[in-house]
Amino acid sequence: MSGANISENEINEPNRWRLETPGHSGWKRTARPDDPDKYLMISADCHCNEPSNLWVDRIDRKFRDRLPRIEVDENGVKWAISEGWARSRLLDSHLEGEDHLRSKAGADPEQRLKDQIRDGVDAEIIFPNKGLTMWATPDADFAHAQCRIYNDWAWETFAKYNDRMSPLAAIATADLPGSIKEVERVAQLGFRGLTLPCKPIFGAHDARHPNYNLPIFDPLWEVIQAADLPITFHVSTGRDPRAARKDGGAVINYVSHSLVPTIEPVANLCGSGVLERFPGIKFAAIESGIGWVAWALGAMDEAYHKHHMWALPRLKMLPSEYFRANGYASFQEDPVGLDLAVKYNLTNNFLWANDYPHHEGSWPHSTEAIEREMGGLPEDARAKILGLNAAKLFKFDIEALTTQHRSRLSAAN
Repeated sequence: MSGANISENEINEPNRWRLETPGHSGWKRTARPDDPDKYLMISADCHCNEPSNLWVDRIDRKFRDRLPRIEVDENGVKWAISEGWARSRLLDSHLEGEDHLRSKAGADPEQRLKDQIRDGVDAEIIFPNKGLTMWATPDADFAHAQCRIYNDWAWETFAKYNDRMSPLAAIATADLPGSIKEVERVAQLGFRGLTLPCKPIFGAHDARHPNYNLPIFDPLWEVIQAADLPITFHVSTGRDPRAARKDGGAVINYVSHSLVPTIEPVANLCGSGVLERFPGIKFAAIESGIGWVAWALGAMDEAYHKHHMWALPRLKMLPSEYFRANGYASFQEDPVGLDLAVKYNLTNNFLWANDYPHHEGSWPHSTEAIEREMGGLPEDARAKILGLNAAKLFKFDIEALTTQHRSRLSAAN
């Protein structure tokens, strides 16, 4: 049985591997959409599909000519231009089947509900799509203006669906006073959480730039803790993720320049004393995968012990303990990370996501992906990772979501 009700002609050949599943023999519950006792499934990482003219129409005129755009040169070649990223040549893509379906999905909230229901998803956390370039500028005021526009639009679009479809408010942390005001504003609106760039100041590393480990950000953490909003760090923010070119560039950029930099804000928070001063701060590395987490926690503790003469301030707990108490990481498909979850006591810290509607995700075949990768986990670990951890972090109503699922099945029958 397929996990998503999608027509065969939409599943083009390069995607047929997504249908492979060993099944769920021995499972007390399943991830299948037609199972009345289905696991609660909350996708901790999905993306909206913003209108292409959103920022052009709403931003102050003084910023308009600096917005990300596509330019065509004298030879007819298309280039993606963004202030903080190297210009990138756009190749013509001829998407077919469900690849084409993914590229067009996500704009309409009502269609999103249908798409997620067919994938077994009960609720989702929504991140920007085009808006991931909002932080791609060294100009804090420009970044803040873009984030505020996104937050307004996201709330206008999804507020009435917030019980199941919850956008996170984007915060431009390079503008510290503006960030504090924006956190207070979006908290009053009702956002479930915040998304921050992996580095406050966009661009290559510069020791002169303030980073999240420094006390200069304490006023921001104080406001976030008081608002009781979790924070997230999404991949490909903070610096240009497209540093490699030509041969192998797509692989190199994905692994080295998109995923790996998400470790930095995790280490910043766990190794600096921030979480000691603000124990109410909860955070998550988003779309980063989870296979690195056990290694990173061990590496942080190793540095704390072996570099004790330099590792200041001295902490009440180890960096790894701060992560287990306050941190999370999300993944789409990561069998290595899942194999390490129980062994390294991380089943409370991992968040599943289908990354709808992105190609890196599992939509609309999440059932098969889950059955391929989670068979070795105990039932309670599957339940936590698929939905209970996200429900706790983002404060979803578990009973309401479970009742909605069963009511839909009863109505369909």
